[in-house]
Amino acid sequence: MNRVEICIETPQGVDAAHAAGADRLELCASLDVGGLTPSVGLMRYAARCPLPCLAMIRPRAGSFLFDAEEAAVMKDDIRAARQAGLAGVVLGASRPDRSLDRDLLLRLSEECHGMERTLHRAFDLVPDPFSELEFAIEAGFTRILTSGQKPSALQGVEGLARLQHLAQGRIVILAGSGVTAGNVQTVITRTGVTEVHASCRKPAAPLAGDDAFGFGSQPVITDPDAIRALVAATRQAAGNQPL
Repeated sequence: MNRVEICIETPQGVDAAHAAGADRLELCASLDVGGLTPSVGLMRYAARCPLPCLAMIRPRAGSFLFDAEEAAVMKDDIRAARQAGLAGVVLGASRPDRSLDRDLLLRLSEECHGMERTLHRAFDLVPDPFSELEFAIEAGFTRILTSGQKPSALQGVEGLARLQHLAQGRIVILAGSGVTAGNVQTVITRTGVTEVHASCRKPAAPLAGDDAFGFGSQPVITDPDAIRALVAATRQAAGNQPL
């Protein structure tokens, strides 16, 4: 069965994704900057949800180059995710040439015993994705979240198809970035992937006057209707995948 992962950043998102039929959650803060480590409170809230939940481990926005102090924070955040009862974590780290920081990822993985590990879209920046695919498999990652090294999964279908072929069932290729109910069948049938990732967010009504105080951008919420549509389209696409 094809699976749908929803990335969320609020308790409302946890509840909406569960009610709408998602298969798995990625927990984040600050999705507008690609996702940061969620609070311990959100981790604990999500752990009470029946769905498997993985926490993003990313201490700040910007590049995926992390120094020793940031790495120490990331290790503590992995421990917090385990203590909260989450199924796993989402990791990624780069070197200056944009190849994966394999040493750091292996050190972080030492904190992940018994947990799932998703390699996040730092993978989409690497110069040699096929070599890094083999590293991820050898390092024991559960899946790779990728858009095929393009800005969106729809644009990256050729790269996704190649990765799916080379993975040969040894690791899950999780197609993400811009995946919707309207394009998921194309993504799945052209690549053969069995798992997709989306946020399914929509604008929420702002409270009058908040902008004047600098409290942030237009608020957004997780849209259960968009998730239901994505889940239905994803399930429907299962019968149309390439052999």
